[in-house]
Amino acid sequence: MSNGPPPSQLCLLSALPSKAIGEKVRFLGCVISYLTASATLMLEHRQPKDITGPVVRVYVNVDHVLERLGPQQTRAGQWLNVIGYITTPPPSTNARDLSDHQASMAPVGIQAILIWSAGAVDVQRYEAVVEALQVEKSSHSGDGVPPDALLRAQG
Repeated sequence: MSNGPPPSQLCLLSALPSKAIGEKVRFLGCVISYLTASATLMLEHRQPKDITGPVVRVYVNVDHVLERLGPQQTRAGQWLNVIGYITTPPPSTNARDLSDHQASMAPVGIQAILIWSAGAVDVQRYEAVVEALQVEKSSHSGDGVPPDALLRAQG
């Protein structure tokens, strides 16, 4: 029995709608905008294979990490790593935020506990590694290689 917090689950942003409220996740996303009034980052990650499908938009509440959040991390186009908990999305999102968002895909809420810049990330390679980890995890359920070790080994 562990006394510490649960580990985060590394997943693609597109998988977040399938997660339950309260689950702890780690994902990569691209900043679309920052809503200062609500301390909320809007992130997306359009995977090439999903380019014609609904786009998952994630609303990341950064209240708990504001002191460590720099201006570069709120700039549109920046890639960020996020660890946080699945929550309900913000109660109100304005029409402009949702105008290019397909109505069939509900937005996802995240309460961030840690955010850091991804830097110059090779997004296609990242997607391939995360997908490989998911396959590894499902085929070995628990005895696979730790995610960070595989990411380093792929380099």
